[in-house]
Amino acid sequence: MKRILVTGGAGFLGSHLCERLLKNGNDVLCVDNFYTGRRSNVAGFMKTPYFEVMRHDVCFPLYVEVDQIYNLACPASPIHYQYDPVQTTKTSVHGAINMLGLAKRVKAKIFQASTSEVYGDPKVHPQPESYWGNVNPVGYRSCYDEGKRCAETLFFDYYRQHKLRIKVARIFNTYGPRMLPDDGRVVSNFIMQALKGEPLTVYGDGKQTRSFCYVDDMIEGFVKFMNSPDELTGPVNLGNPGEFTMLELADKVLKLTRSRSKIVFKPLPNDDPVQRQPDISLAKDKLKWKPKVKLEDGLKETVRYFRKLVSEM
Repeated sequence: MKRILVTGGAGFLGSHLCERLLKNGNDVLCVDNFYTGRRSNVAGFMKTPYFEVMRHDVCFPLYVEVDQIYNLACPASPIHYQYDPVQTTKTSVHGAINMLGLAKRVKAKIFQASTSEVYGDPKVHPQPESYWGNVNPVGYRSCYDEGKRCAETLFFDYYRQHKLRIKVARIFNTYGPRMLPDDGRVVSNFIMQALKGEPLTVYGDGKQTRSFCYVDDMIEGFVKFMNSPDELTGPVNLGNPGEFTMLELADKVLKLTRSRSKIVFKPLPNDDPVQRQPDISLAKDKLKWKPKVKLEDGLKETVRYFRKLVSEM
């Protein structure tokens, strides 16, 4: 049994990770300041004897004894990370420093949940880990993009300077149950609008593309990467290479929800990437990992979750 810390553990990805780690027989400490995390996400396993929740902000040092650290703490949707951009940058940078310091002290292996946003609006397609990105350092999304890029820098400097065992994963769009209904991400937006009979909001011409990975596949990638040989530090892309336009996604959501909602078009937000698709060759080769859940199947589960949520509102 390992003692494992998950920062941001009451969030969308964090709660699924905590659940998976508990099923694997680990002792799990969930740390969250509940800015975007929700107690309801972890309520189903609160009574599990090997699960503990601590309210804590990773911008401040944490003193615990653990074997592994998954650093997931940071608002990840544009609505939430742009609401308080200074705090978003602090969470990425100070949070990384504090968790790396903890890992150094207790000699723990540490996983960083980085993001495909480090590639910005990419000029290379699909995006391999060797691509340095095309990021605006002074835009509305910079607090998140550059915060995560700086966190990666810190992880590799701690690796080189202090011989820390690190794992840096670049996460591409992920969806599934426990997403926040108001997080502004395209999957939750479309589903909530369709279920409420509201127009589906498509930005730009709807031809921009994204790749969507179901949460179960993503968590499998996390665990495999963390438990891979120490020599594999990353960065490693984790995501589903299947590429869809926003209009294709809207059409799938309308069919699954049987909604009569129409599509409305609005201007494209600042610095919104035109294309986003992971090259997962490295994950396939080194982790023997690739997504298994088809978009339609994952959307069915996600629609089911949001339908229940809407019925309870």
